[in-house]
Amino acid sequence: MSAPFFAELIHWYDHNAVNLPWRQTQSNPYRVWLSEIMLQQTQVDTVIPYYNRFLGQYPDVHRLADAPLDDVLKQWEGLGYYSRARNLHKTAVIVSREHNGQFPDTVDGLMTLPGIGRYTAGAIASIVFGVEAPLLDGNVIRVFSRLTNLADDVSQSATQTKLWDLAGAWLPSERVGDYNQALMELGRLVCKPRKPLCVDCPIQAHCQAYAQGTQNERPVKKKKAPTPHYDVTAGLIRDDVGRLLIAQRPLDGLLGGLWEFPGGKQEDGETLEHCLKRELREELGIEVQVGEHFVSVKHAFTHFKITLHTYECLHTNGEPQKHEVRDFAWVMEAELEKYSFGKADRQVIAALKDRQNRLL
Repeated sequence: MSAPFFAELIHWYDHNAVNLPWRQTQSNPYRVWLSEIMLQQTQVDTVIPYYNRFLGQYPDVHRLADAPLDDVLKQWEGLGYYSRARNLHKTAVIVSREHNGQFPDTVDGLMTLPGIGRYTAGAIASIVFGVEAPLLDGNVIRVFSRLTNLADDVSQSATQTKLWDLAGAWLPSERVGDYNQALMELGRLVCKPRKPLCVDCPIQAHCQAYAQGTQNERPVKKKKAPTPHYDVTAGLIRDDVGRLLIAQRPLDGLLGGLWEFPGGKQEDGETLEHCLKRELREELGIEVQVGEHFVSVKHAFTHFKITLHTYECLHTNGEPQKHEVRDFAWVMEAELEKYSFGKADRQVIAALKDRQNRLL
């Protein structure tokens, strides 16, 4: 049984599909895979310039596999959720060297690759290979919740199972890739999270929430807990020739593989200065003299927020060691742009540049 709204949805998609760069080469699994990984938790308008630049640098899976991870992270810089970039590189290496550059053409095969879950596998399999594979992302969950006027909490695993079953039951036997893209496009452009454009919806006649006037109450989601906030320190540590010490984070964990001004999270009862000295001793085995406060910047991650407090520091004792870091480097300020940093550290770098420009 295909979706009862299939004909109306496909007709709308044929006349309203946005001309996105990856839709020009839908038979190319590398390009569709790249776009789907970038689109995870990231808006289309943000992804497009990254996608185009990435393809310019790595036009095929072999070029990406041969690239150093640090270079890949630099190309990804600013797109966020950096585990995607690390998994992208891992998958490229596997596909290039173990599969002769050929991506698996089944959902199960695709899901054996790093960073590819059920949704992404379904998207690639249906769009590229025409496999009758369902998918479920935030947009599709919202569309289905409104179509069925679903009162269950969509964050619960039982509800997720119910929605996956529905996605499979409504899957058509023809144009499955276009159907899946049409659902996502409808959710993005029309069936929006707030103030859905119901008057413009091509499948409004099939929507139970619209009929009941509950479209703004669907989907049902558990209320989020308050977002925790942490104070974090970082040192602008200079040697006797003015070079700055930067450290590379371990590959596993938050911002893995990115560079940063070293430091860490403040513990209860600690001053920021004591926190910084302790963290530098633990991470790098060095002692510093903490000087003037330079700048504080705020940044929000998915599940918490931070204020990053940076201090000018003078390296006084101990050669840096890789205790809790992947690597370290002494660099001049002008060399910082060669390294990939997270957003908060890039804000600090921007402040350093502003200060330098004011001194000129």
